[in-house]
Amino acid sequence: MKISKRTLGVVYTKEFADVKVWAPLAKSLKLLVNEKELQLQPADFGYWRLSTDLLQPGTTYQFIVDDNKPLPDPCSLSQPEGVHGPSEVIDLSEYEWTDTSWKNPLLEEYIFYEVHTGCFTQQGTFAAIEEKLDHLISLGITAIELMPVAQFPGTRNWGYDGVFPYAVQNSYGGAKALQHFIDTCHQKGLAIVLDVVYNHLGPEGNYLGFYGPYFTDKYKTPWGGALNFDDVYCDGVRDYFIENAMMWLRDFHVDALRIDAVHAIKDFSPIHVLRELKSRVNDLMLETGKSYYLIAEMDLNDPRYINPIEKEGFGLDAQWIDEFHHALRVTAGGEPNGYYSDFNGVEHLAKAYSDAYVYDGQYSPHRKKKFGIKAKNNPGRQFVVFSQNHDQVGNRMLGERTSTLLSFEMQKLLAGAVMVSPFLPMLFMGEEWREPNPFLYFVSHADPGLAEAVRKGRKEEFAAFHLQGDAPDPMAEETFLRSKLQWKLINNQPHKTMLKYYTTLIHLRKCCKSLSELNRTQLQVEHQKENNTLTLQRWAGDEHIICLMNFSKTRQNIMLPSVAGGWKKIFDSAHPDWLGPEPGPGEIYTGINHSNELTIQSESILIYTNQ
Repeated sequence: MKISKRTLGVVYTKEFADVKVWAPLAKSLKLLVNEKELQLQPADFGYWRLSTDLLQPGTTYQFIVDDNKPLPDPCSLSQPEGVHGPSEVIDLSEYEWTDTSWKNPLLEEYIFYEVHTGCFTQQGTFAAIEEKLDHLISLGITAIELMPVAQFPGTRNWGYDGVFPYAVQNSYGGAKALQHFIDTCHQKGLAIVLDVVYNHLGPEGNYLGFYGPYFTDKYKTPWGGALNFDDVYCDGVRDYFIENAMMWLRDFHVDALRIDAVHAIKDFSPIHVLRELKSRVNDLMLETGKSYYLIAEMDLNDPRYINPIEKEGFGLDAQWIDEFHHALRVTAGGEPNGYYSDFNGVEHLAKAYSDAYVYDGQYSPHRKKKFGIKAKNNPGRQFVVFSQNHDQVGNRMLGERTSTLLSFEMQKLLAGAVMVSPFLPMLFMGEEWREPNPFLYFVSHADPGLAEAVRKGRKEEFAAFHLQGDAPDPMAEETFLRSKLQWKLINNQPHKTMLKYYTTLIHLRKCCKSLSELNRTQLQVEHQKENNTLTLQRWAGDEHIICLMNFSKTRQNIMLPSVAGGWKKIFDSAHPDWLGPEPGPGEIYTGINHSNELTIQSESILIYTNQ
């Protein structure tokens, strides 16, 4: 597989287009363009090839497999008429990039901000996001994470029902608009993380099976048969998705890929497809001189995925860690239902701070088995943490955000708990100004039977949470519109103060060496289960900080350890500047040989540094 350019699908070069399609079981494959049928020629390993001057940028076309009905290109770059329409030729090399001096930040400098393109603005386009970039820069964000943009049915979808992994959603603006958006982000100093789905495809408009054995019955997933990464004919499938990743990094200048649900990628090959992908990305970095990151969403607590290739790992650079979120939410008073039932609150939150994985070999009541393995040798930059994300908000039946579930003071505490962690922090869009609108689950399937199946599935999903009533209709446009951000709120209280609070907190993380250096060994954490408090100490060089967190609804006393010269307060979430009830203690002298007890406000975080 070549790295320097895309080789699958239609690749336009000057006046000609090279066509390459994988259909290993087909007896005939034809290109349908301008009402003409052109026969592709069989090549090695199940590929079919053709070179033609009939395909120019803007031309629409289809393929005919074994004289059946015309189908869109499985490697289509553009679906202007949606998932069932013809594909359109796009020349990705046409865009004139201006980001030649751009350098991807170190992963430990990433502060993620997760965005759904359709809900971030009223317009729901890449161009509209560009108008809000200065807001994110002022906030202190360094990396925008886009939820999936691969073409999906209709105009409303989270993105995880995409069926054309190479095509950029037309209603968002398409490929050229995405290139311009990323170029603009780089000009402003923002990295781009793209969410990609390599574990399944959506049900509507999924034509891959007509071309070849893209799926296997060897394994089952929540979405049906698994993608074929290790069964017969799997080489073409592996190449399909690895080449897709190369395209995003090389042709769209994406800085990192967040790979959805890697635990659902079924592969018992001697070389796992993720490890092969990482090797290809390493080759690309050598060729381009750029750095790229691969980040997994994973529900396995298995450091093999993020261990280096030379240590027999898959080599992924980082992973989302839901367990930190789950422990944090239960500590904040969330009901321990469903998957939250595995978490006991502040004790598990303390373990998440120190060990990353809460479950690293002990028995999991929710899973009914022992679960996980220790990640003691993995640095903090390999774990992404958050107090909310699209899953943890949108997979609630009513899509409630933290802003409507928790008090103003508790949301500030949760934000602080994330920012002082020795991990990579992520915000979910609108979190920073306490957006009250929900983020609901929405789709726009054209098939009535499929739409009803989605409605039924959502109701069954919430059975474990013992919720009453029905989920909002995922097919209704109103469900989608209710999920859009309300930008006008940032000028009103208390949203204006919450935004300033987040901005100050992020700035503190960046400028405080003890917080910005993600050294998990220079950390000490203690918890007090009886009063729901936690004390986190971190240090770097001569700088030492201590973070006192009170998750209870009453004031609590916490012992402050001794330090030469005493402690200086640098942050207080209960201060009136943040609309808090009353500031906590100021500078405290503890002496050398004794500790002081201080009182901390309910639902608040205090941060001190050594004098």
